[in-house]
Amino acid sequence: MRLRLLVALMGVGAALLCAMPAASYAQSCEMKLGAMGPMSGGAAQWGLAMKSAAELAAAEVNAQGGVKIDGKQCKVVVVPYDSKYTADGAAAGSNALAAEDIHLIIGPVGSPEATGIKPVAARNGQLAWNAAYAKNSLEPKFPLMFHIAPGPAVWADAVIKRAEKEFPMKSVALIAPNDQGGTDIVSVDAEAYKANGIKTSEEYYQRGTTDFAPIVTRILASNPDVVDTASSPPGDAGVIIKQLRLAGFKGPIGRLGGPGTAEILRVAGGLDVVKNFYWFETVPTEDPKVQEIDSLYKKLLGKDPVGGTAVWADLPAARMTLKAVSLAGTDNAKAVAAELRKMPVDDPNIGKGYWTGKKQFGIAQELSFPFGIGIIKDGKNLGVERQPARPD
Repeated sequence: MRLRLLVALMGVGAALLCAMPAASYAQSCEMKLGAMGPMSGGAAQWGLAMKSAAELAAAEVNAQGGVKIDGKQCKVVVVPYDSKYTADGAAAGSNALAAEDIHLIIGPVGSPEATGIKPVAARNGQLAWNAAYAKNSLEPKFPLMFHIAPGPAVWADAVIKRAEKEFPMKSVALIAPNDQGGTDIVSVDAEAYKANGIKTSEEYYQRGTTDFAPIVTRILASNPDVVDTASSPPGDAGVIIKQLRLAGFKGPIGRLGGPGTAEILRVAGGLDVVKNFYWFETVPTEDPKVQEIDSLYKKLLGKDPVGGTAVWADLPAARMTLKAVSLAGTDNAKAVAAELRKMPVDDPNIGKGYWTGKKQFGIAQELSFPFGIGIIKDGKNLGVERQPARPD
């Protein structure tokens, strides 16, 4: 009797083991994935978006049993690092993550961070995905650096041409931080405006500035038709717009820099304050498949993602990296990079795109997906218009 009971219990135990979700097997080993970007200060939304994207990609693969390394199913754990939008911060982050045996990094975000991380990550044998719009975001001498999306050299002209249909303009003043994260982007934006017959002027500020009154005064004195906040972080851009409106500026405001419109509206005081606005979105944000990403995050992680639409733009890179790990059977950066280069650019939520970058950087390690152009006119949000992915 006892023998039959023991056999029955063993059978039940085996059945329960077979019925356990694949994620249970991921506990036998662990792979750490870095997530880097500014997670404090005016650009915090962008860094937190990197973290949220990495978390969702990790949760998706963990629900399927994790990534396959050396024949084992390994759980992915995200380790964030606040690189504070500085070169030194990103370099320190690379070393800190390397000390935890982390070979793959989603991030960093800005041009100063990209400059700081490239040589250090190369020494550490780390693969990283930057989202910078610097003119040297990618370089052939750093083959383990990948790029999340094209910069304004690819899409600025399309945004300007669409904006001119709503807001005819002859002059624009561009505002950005006085480091590579500002100067590189403004120089490209200015070329695009000039190519459309629009006169440009430039204003720069120290990153961390909270009172833009001197800049606002100079802008009002020059009387431009439009002010463009370029690559100013969302928090800074919101303050700039608020102070411009309080000082009496009535013209449209543009943003040929990065995503963050929801945060800009919040800081500035809403649609009635912003009034007339055009901007670039890294993904077509009104596509239901794209919006579905937030629901996926909440379903798998039990909370809302942090970082706004930038999360959606950062996610494909994180997903592709983890897929490449399983294909390579290792988290060795060189092996993962080799698998990435062979993969098609195709995300279940964002759609199909291209590997680009060869023309601008000399190395085709940049993701080009469909993007969007947004318009707010007379205090009404006209939405974000989808634009096709652009090959080199």
